[in-house]
Amino acid sequence: MNAPFEPLLHALSHPHDVDPEETAEWREALLSLIGLQGPARARQILDELAVVARQQRTGWQPELNTPYMNTIAVEDQPDFPGDLATEERLVAIMRWNALAMVVRANQAYGELGGHIASYVSVADLFETGFHHFFHARTEQHKGDLVFFQPHSAPGVYARAFLEGRLSEADLMHYRQEITAPDSGARGLSSYPHPWLMPDFWQFPTGSMGLGPISSIYHARFMRYLTHRQLQDCSARKVWGVFGDGEMDEPESMSALTLAAREKLDNLVWVVNCNLQRLDGPVRGNGRIIDELEKLFAGAGWNVIKLVWGSDWDGLLARDTTGALLRAFANTVDGQMQTFAAKDGRYNRDNFFGQNEELARLVQGMTDEQIDRLKRGGHDIVKIHAAYAAAAAHRGQPTVILAHTKKGFGMGSAGQGKMTTHSQKKFDEQDLIDYRNRFDLPLSDEQAKGLAFYKPADDSAEMRYLREHRSRLGGSLPKRETVCDRLPVPTLSTYGQFALQADGKEMSTTMAFVRMLGNLLKDSTLGPRIVPIVADEARTFGMANLFKQVGIYSSVGQRYAPEDIGSVLSYREATDGQILEEGISEAGAIASWTAAATSYSVHGLAMLPFYIYYSMFGFQRVGDAIWAAADQRARGFLLGATSGRTTLGGEGLQHQDGSSHLVAATIPNCKAYDPAFAGELAVILDAGMREMVEQQADVFYYVTLMNENYAQPDLPAGAEADVLRGGYRLGAYGPSDAAQRVSLLGSGAILTEVVKAAQQLAAQGVGVEVLSITSWSELARDGMAQADKASHLAQLLSATQGPVIAATDYVRAVPESVRAFVPEGRRYTTLGTDGFGRSDTRAALRRFFAVDADSIAQTAWRALKA
Repeated sequence: MNAPFEPLLHALSHPHDVDPEETAEWREALLSLIGLQGPARARQILDELAVVARQQRTGWQPELNTPYMNTIAVEDQPDFPGDLATEERLVAIMRWNALAMVVRANQAYGELGGHIASYVSVADLFETGFHHFFHARTEQHKGDLVFFQPHSAPGVYARAFLEGRLSEADLMHYRQEITAPDSGARGLSSYPHPWLMPDFWQFPTGSMGLGPISSIYHARFMRYLTHRQLQDCSARKVWGVFGDGEMDEPESMSALTLAAREKLDNLVWVVNCNLQRLDGPVRGNGRIIDELEKLFAGAGWNVIKLVWGSDWDGLLARDTTGALLRAFANTVDGQMQTFAAKDGRYNRDNFFGQNEELARLVQGMTDEQIDRLKRGGHDIVKIHAAYAAAAAHRGQPTVILAHTKKGFGMGSAGQGKMTTHSQKKFDEQDLIDYRNRFDLPLSDEQAKGLAFYKPADDSAEMRYLREHRSRLGGSLPKRETVCDRLPVPTLSTYGQFALQADGKEMSTTMAFVRMLGNLLKDSTLGPRIVPIVADEARTFGMANLFKQVGIYSSVGQRYAPEDIGSVLSYREATDGQILEEGISEAGAIASWTAAATSYSVHGLAMLPFYIYYSMFGFQRVGDAIWAAADQRARGFLLGATSGRTTLGGEGLQHQDGSSHLVAATIPNCKAYDPAFAGELAVILDAGMREMVEQQADVFYYVTLMNENYAQPDLPAGAEADVLRGGYRLGAYGPSDAAQRVSLLGSGAILTEVVKAAQQLAAQGVGVEVLSITSWSELARDGMAQADKASHLAQLLSATQGPVIAATDYVRAVPESVRAFVPEGRRYTTLGTDGFGRSDTRAALRRFFAVDADSIAQTAWRALKA
């Protein structure tokens, strides 16, 4: 902080000083100390005084807010290493092409949407990063990770157009992904979507709040890779550009302390504080920058405020009375937005006209000069200084709070207006004004015609663009998928006990943990496995893995655990393999996504297994799972204690009856509900081979139970049918029975189906039992077969009589295959619709009518119908 401001700042924070003279002496003593011995000694003394103040119970603690001005003083700014004029011309071109893209699409169709105002507010923040900081992947540098503010995607496309990565025809098909190929063009997705543009976008950020939490866990995963000596990520950064309104999302804030606790100085957030959400001000009656400064500082982040541009430096230097800082302190964001929407004359009269001191500061300035006073997020020199400081900072993650104007440069068409987020159309005069505002080399006709502009290849601008990206490794964003193929050990080496269980009692969760432990021992695949839990490892019987592979900790283990003498004692280590994420499903799924996309983000195939209470997956963090699907994640999600009746005493909030219904809606998710350990072994083996050997962009959702029961051997030759969704488990009753029925069951209820079959068989009914390992795979198979018989139809063709299907999920799950039951066969579904209850498994199954007696009674009714 500049010394001339100190008296003013004191006056602002202590308006009722009982002894100003004594206060001045203390202040002068501190300034003298700083001058003679430097800031480090001053901090030491202040820390000591703070300790004394706390010991004396004064109730004092330092304010977390600093004045509404730039953190980096003018004299501390590094020399700007670029050509400012060229960079300003380039960013003007990006702004124009982004605007033209959106307006063209809406002139043509009127329904495609798109955003202009967000990008024009963030353009300088993006471009400074592109020119000077964002590294692409090379042999020497594995590349930075950049999370782009989603509503600003048109600006990234505009840059890719100048780089030659996209054509003019591509820009003309913004948000027209289906029709674009008919014109020989590439359709451009609305927001960053790796699934839709798999060579371009790296991270999906369109669902607000998921980008921030994902960036934190990606930064932490890079530390994990480094500490485990799998890949050196020490020279790489994670950059995230997010909106101030986006910070209201709970996911945006949920992992801030993790980033600070882990000292993730490889993480830099840039919050685009244009002060506006979709409908209006973010904090109309307050100041969002102040609020975020408190939040991030309190969470342990390094905070850099980037509030005012270089044009304000002279005004602040001349402001010897502190009039500007007082005015800033008393101006809320709603009023600041109004100032952004109005012209220089209005700001002269209503901001600088508040008192004579302010008015004197702008004497000699024209209205146009006042109108062009920049906020910090639009000043490339200031942005570079902030980015450089953030990149150099050590020991903490950094957030840059960049003050901008939403709709910057849009003038009366949208700058700072309440409606600017939805502004997608410009009249001809607005277009000409926009061209003039940014001094673009376009004729009136070109401007009115929304002509895209690209300088000549040998122009100074294009040379500058190419040279700077070349120094940083090439174009961004860019998604790469080249990685090593990992061999999977033969199933018999880790899962033979499950294939030939010989009636041993165990739960499928126990079988999974045993197989996982065996896989971790494999010298090739084992180190690439990432076990992830949300504080439930002991619940799932995984405590034995604590000793085997350890829990990852960036600082190792600085304590002797209470259970240190136990075989299953808690062990943390810098090279630990388990990611124990605490009670945070949002954090755990973000951690899983980081590992599941390592093959593309880092060129290093990893295989994450995230096990959790199934109710806390798709129902709780389904949007994050959908984003992982968009990012082409590869890994396993294990929904343990699954179904509505297996987790008996826990009741409504813990009992899952719908996760398989939701999982079926995600195209690249393969969902299985195995009842037996042998089925589970086949599914895990196939999934691993598909993801790390064949490198298919799929992920698996597999439900597990905590119920112990006898595990049969897997029937010989059943493997292929297990993967297709179902197989013939067995026949019961007389082979020549006059009455015959087919019973279908999955997961926890298959054992009830078998008991029902035995009851019916004892009464002379012939029963065929099919184990359904995946209802969704059966449904997909049926829809894909067209004129051919589906797998389910083929299985049922060898059976007779009515068909009864029972699951531990809502009836909509087995109902999903009704269309593929052979004609003429009565099909009845049983499930656990409604809310869960607390009781024993037996009572719950009776209540929901999915127990053996209910299944048998349903079969009798169907036989008599």
